[in-house]
Amino acid sequence: MQLEQITSSQQAIDLEDKHGAHNYHPLPVVLSKGEGVHVWDVEGKKYYDFLSAYSAVNQGHCHPRIVNAMYEQASKLGLTSRAFHNDVLGPYEKYATEYFGFDKLLPMNTGAEAVETAIKIARKWAYEKKGVKETEAQIIVCENNFHGRTTTIISFSNDEGARKNFGPYTPGFLKIPYDDTEALEETLKNNKNIAALMLEPIQGEAGVYVPSEGYLSRAKALCEQHNVLFIADEVQTGIARTGKLLAVDHENVKPDILILGKAISGGVYPVSAVLANNEVMDVIQPGQHGSTFGGNPVACAVAMAALEVIKDENLAENAEKLGNLFRRKMNDYIRNSSIVNLVRGKGLLNAIVINDTEDSSTAWDICMALKENGLLAKPTHGNIIRFAPPLVMNEEELLDCVNIITTTLKDFEK
Repeated sequence: MQLEQITSSQQAIDLEDKHGAHNYHPLPVVLSKGEGVHVWDVEGKKYYDFLSAYSAVNQGHCHPRIVNAMYEQASKLGLTSRAFHNDVLGPYEKYATEYFGFDKLLPMNTGAEAVETAIKIARKWAYEKKGVKETEAQIIVCENNFHGRTTTIISFSNDEGARKNFGPYTPGFLKIPYDDTEALEETLKNNKNIAALMLEPIQGEAGVYVPSEGYLSRAKALCEQHNVLFIADEVQTGIARTGKLLAVDHENVKPDILILGKAISGGVYPVSAVLANNEVMDVIQPGQHGSTFGGNPVACAVAMAALEVIKDENLAENAEKLGNLFRRKMNDYIRNSSIVNLVRGKGLLNAIVINDTEDSSTAWDICMALKENGLLAKPTHGNIIRFAPPLVMNEEELLDCVNIITTTLKDFEK
C-alpha cells in the first residue's frame, strides 16, 4: 500500500476535511516535525510551540531519552494484554508509586479513561467502605470543569457544545461553583451520600482559572471532615507544568485519588494512571476494571523515562522560574494595553484575557497573527489565549516568545 505523499499544508487540510470526522477546529497549520520547543510545518516554516499538545509535551518534542525508551521496548515486546504479566509493569508501578507517594497505581491510556476509572473507584469505595447504599453515591464536581468527553463526563459539563444531543446523561453528580468552599461545605453538610469531590487544581480549559490561595487545602480538610475522597485531576496541571511536580503541591495537599495523563509519557505514547493508597485502591478486584492496552510494556517504559527526564532536568524548577518571568513581562505590557485585560497562571501554564466578548473572533485572529509570526497558540472560551510551552524552554527562548507575543498584540491595540 502506498500512502499519499503530502506536499503542501492545504493538501493535508483538504484530506482531513474530506475523510475525517469534523470534531475539531484546528489552527490552519500542518506540522510535520518537532524537536524541543519547536515544530515545523510541511513547508518547512519553524514555530515555537506554545501549547505543548495541551501540556502533554512538557519534556519537549521527541525527547531522545523518551523516544529511545519507546523504540527499545517496542523492538522487544509491545503488548501482552493483562492476561499475562510482563517484566516492565511491576517496575513501572513501583517507580511511579514511589515517585508520587502512593501505595498503588492503576494503569490506563487516556486522560478521560483515567477520570472514568477514578469515578468508578470512588463509587465502589463509597459502597464498600463508607456504607453508602448502592447506586446512591454522589460525586461533587465544579462548574466550568473539563475532565474529558465521554458520555459520563459530559453529563456534568457546562460545555453545551460537548453536551447537546448526546443524552441521556449519567446521573450521580452534584455541581457547585469552583473556588467556593462555602458551597462545598453546604453540599457536604446536606448530603450523606457523597463519595468524592473531583476537581482540577487549576481549570485549564476554562481559561487557566487559578483558585484563591488556600482553596485546595480548605477543600481537602472539608473532605476529610465528612469522610469524602478528594480526587485531583492533574492530567493537564501535573508533571511539573505549574512549577511543582503536582499543582496540589502548591498547597501541600495530598489527594486521596490522583489522576495523571498527558506528560506522564512526554507526549510520545498514550499513557494515563490513577494512584491511590491501599484503603481506596483495594476495592478494585480482578475482572472489575481494566484495559487491553493499560499497563502495556511500551507505555511503562516510556512513562518511566518521561518521569526521569522531569527530575533529571529540573523541569518543575524551570517552569516556576520562567513562569514568573513570563507573567512579569506580560504585566509590563498589559499596563498600557487596551487589548489585553490580564495574565494569569502558575508556572508555565498561563493565559491572557482579551478585551473583547467571548463570541468575538479577536482571540482567534490574534492566534492566526501569532502563527504568521512564528508562535503557535490556541484560544479557549472565545476571548482567552492559553500559553503553555514545553518546560525545556530556556530564558532566551522565552524572552524571544514574549517579544513575538507583544509585537503581535500591538497590531490589535485600539
